[in-house]
Amino acid sequence: MPGVQVPFSRYVALGDSQTEGVGDGDDLTGLRGWADRLAAHLARHNPGLRYANLAVRGRLAGQVRAEQLAPALALRPDLATVVAGVNDLLRPRFDADEVAGHLDAMFAALTARGTRVATLTFPDVARITPLARPLGHRVTALNHRIRESARRHGVAVAETTRHAVVTDPRLWSADRLHAGPLGHQRIAAAVAHALDLPGSDDSWTHPLSAPATPRPSGLRTCAAELRWAAEFLGPWIARRLHGRSSGDNRTAKRPHLTLLAAERTQET
Repeated sequence: MPGVQVPFSRYVALGDSQTEGVGDGDDLTGLRGWADRLAAHLARHNPGLRYANLAVRGRLAGQVRAEQLAPALALRPDLATVVAGVNDLLRPRFDADEVAGHLDAMFAALTARGTRVATLTFPDVARITPLARPLGHRVTALNHRIRESARRHGVAVAETTRHAVVTDPRLWSADRLHAGPLGHQRIAAAVAHALDLPGSDDSWTHPLSAPATPRPSGLRTCAAELRWAAEFLGPWIARRLHGRSSGDNRTAKRPHLTLLAAERTQET
């Protein structure tokens, strides 16, 4: 719907590595990510849009609340996205009620200020990483609580978990923990659709035009899983054992509300 202006002019994104944009670009050339892509979508329909991204990789839901909520409220957004909880899911000790409580508190504080809030549910991790199958019940439990909290506070939910394309390996980066560029593009489109933004539709739910390459089976599958565990899972566990995080000494990439650069508004 060209010419239709979106009702938002101040967008603030809160979260962890997915919202920061890990998997879409790199730390040398710069990260983009789904929140930047959503901001670009908004800016095409409102060139005066100002955008801040407070997300920092490695943050637990409680840390997102403690570190990002107050700065977000101070920016007086009319739109905010809140996505957190995956880092909690991966920890040995996981309490779905505790994590959901942090999300609920952020939803409540933002909507109480008149902010439109959007979030998303998480996909079945076992379909992305077979070794993560034991975490499936955690994902289900957290998604259920996210939906309940969203209903209470009038938060828009992008239901990514309900569509098979979300676990297509071509949407994920090599570490299988972060979306790749195509995955970030689909997440941005999903959130835009959940918010019923001009120019959005359900095409993000459609399968990719070419069929995916069949997964290897038998010994080849085992070998691939062992390589992934050695390259990505092992270092992640080592950081946890030493009390370190990928987000140590990092700060938000876009802490202030600023206009998007023109080149960033050309595509979602």
